[in-house]
This record gives sequence, structure tokens and C-alpha cells, in this order.
Amino acid sequence: MARTSKALSNTILRKRVLLFNRYYKMTKFYDFLKDTAIKGAVVVAFFVTLLLALEYFFLDFNAMLDSLVTNYSSKVIFSFFLLSETILGLVPPEIFIAWASKFGNPWLYLFILASLSYLGGVIAYFIGNRLFLIPAVKNHIENKIAVHIKNLKKWGGLFVFIGAMLPLPHSIVSLACGMVKYDFKNYLFWALFRYVRFIIYALIIFQIF
Repeated sequence: MARTSKALSNTILRKRVLLFNRYYKMTKFYDFLKDTAIKGAVVVAFFVTLLLALEYFFLDFNAMLDSLVTNYSSKVIFSFFLLSETILGLVPPEIFIAWASKFGNPWLYLFILASLSYLGGVIAYFIGNRLFLIPAVKNHIENKIAVHIKNLKKWGGLFVFIGAMLPLPHSIVSLACGMVKYDFKNYLFWALFRYVRFIIYALIIFQIF
């Protein structure tokens, strides 16, 4: 009896996997994931190359980072980063990760940055969730991020995962989640992969600076 029940469960699971796989193929999720991953790798390579080129030909990037550490308190940098991660990702987080490398405990600073990025996404979620109070603004933003909203409705949590891990603006994906009232608990779970992205980027950037 137990074996029959287990076999039945496995059969149902396989059918669900096949159905999901078919759905993602039909909605071109795998193509989107591939393209976004390639763009992510290109962005990282470009960023690292640009920093090295600037360092070699034009300016002392290390000195610039040291100047930030000397002239601005961590609270100021953290506050600006939170604002950036809440409003459209104004500044690439890689700059702040490079800044974190200048401290004696860079992984602690990285954890704070990742947490602020996560928090910025949560704030963006609630901004999107409350935009219905201002219909004109809501309609304008919906038109601007229509593609993200469409993809979120198609792929749900996996799209949040992509926004957390790959070079889609995390704040815009979070804003879209709030606007379509995507389940908040699910959003919080998938957005945790933001920490993973920061760790991966830090393993590269910390080696340079």
C-alpha cells in the first residue's frame, strides 16, 4: 500500500514537472533566462574591464574608493545606497561592493549592503502596493514597466529570483510585485537570492580591490 502511494506521488510529481517545463517553454522563460544570464555575464565582465581600464589609464580608482572611505561616513554611503536600491537602482551595486572591500571587515559591510538592497526591494514593493491611491502615477508607471509586469504574471517567483540575481533592476521588479499584489511571503523568499548575488559579485570584486 505504501509503495503504491509513493509510486502514485512520484507519477503526479513527474506530470507536474512536465507540465511546468512545457509551460516555461511555451512562454519562452528559458530563452529569457538564457538571454538575461548572458547579459549578466557581459555586465560583470564589462564592469571589471572598465574599472581596470580606468585604473590603468585615467584615474586611481583605489584612491577614489579610499577617498570615499575618508571623506564620507559609512552611514552616509549606506543611506545613499538604500535610496538607490529603492528608486530604480540609481547606482550599480558593484560600486558599493568595491567600496566595502576597503574596510578591515569587508564581509560585514557586504552583509549590510545586501540587507539594505533587500530592504530597498521591500520598500519598493510597498510603494507599488500603495500606488493605487494615486491613479495617474500608477498608470504612468504601469506603462513604463509593462514588460516586467507581464513577465511577473507569467513566471511569478522565478521572475523575482531573476530580478534578485541577474542585472534586472531589483527595485523595479519589486515595484511590479507590489503593483500586481504578488504574494508578499513568496516575494520575501525569492528576494533572499539578492544575498547570493552580492556574495558572487564580492568574490570577484574583492580579488581586484
